[in-house]
Amino acid sequence: MIAPYTGRFAPSPSGNLHFGSLIAALGSYLQARACQGRWLVRIEDIDPPREVPGAADQILAQLEHYGLHWDGEVLWQSQRHEAYREMLDALMRNGMSYYCTCNRSRVQQIGGYYDGHCRHRHQGPENAAVRLKVDHPVRQFFDQRRGAVVCDPALAQEDFIIHRRDGLFAYNLAVVVDDHFQGITEVVRGADLIEPTVRQLTLFQQAGWQPPRWLHLPLALNADGNKLSKQNHAAALPDGDPRFTLCQALRFLGQAIPQGVEDMTVAALLAGAVTQWDMMKIPLNDAQNRVVTTTAFSNDSL
Repeated sequence: MIAPYTGRFAPSPSGNLHFGSLIAALGSYLQARACQGRWLVRIEDIDPPREVPGAADQILAQLEHYGLHWDGEVLWQSQRHEAYREMLDALMRNGMSYYCTCNRSRVQQIGGYYDGHCRHRHQGPENAAVRLKVDHPVRQFFDQRRGAVVCDPALAQEDFIIHRRDGLFAYNLAVVVDDHFQGITEVVRGADLIEPTVRQLTLFQQAGWQPPRWLHLPLALNADGNKLSKQNHAAALPDGDPRFTLCQALRFLGQAIPQGVEDMTVAALLAGAVTQWDMMKIPLNDAQNRVVTTTAFSNDSL
């Protein structure tokens, strides 16, 4: 029996949503709705030092302002520590992970990828990270738009960290546990997360869980050619009429703009976008010649 479609948008509360965030949110929303599926929202708040107070609530308010209404309750990773700890304990108990006391400086000195130095040293948990034993790495995967994606073998076969030395749960562990828990059937996200996919697939494999499908969207660049991101101080989404920016995002994703947008509500605009959604029209060139500036959002977008 094929599971019903379930997609998700999973921002971290390190700042407001920007245009690049909207691309990921809108793309995942339209794909889910076009597949007559559920669209969930998960707040990935497992890294307190990077979080901005109030950002999570602002993100949810921005999604609602842009008409991107989610199904069910929001899942907060900060409330999922017990599930992550259970996964860590199971992996350690089954000999699939080990403690590592190597620091980042050492890894950089040997070329940037970990060499398994602590694999057989039987380190204890004191001042140590936990690494997954990657004995059967996943080196490639199928992307719904890009086809076969082959990743760097050194990246794929590295024993990667699943619990950090500072006591925080690693992204790759939390995202796999939560995607399985929420029954995610397809992950639609930005192309900057292509590389971690093989690591997440390896973890799905070692847990014995069915992995989701994958669809990676092109990245939006700023005028300097850098990816729009909170770290690069990308401007927050405009809080005016959301139709202008939604049309800009649809064009970025290669989609047609519904006719008569000027007289549509936001809900009608999105409903029309769902009807016309064509995954195969999403550009393949990750952000090449696709520079976005905040000055582009104006009435001329309609």
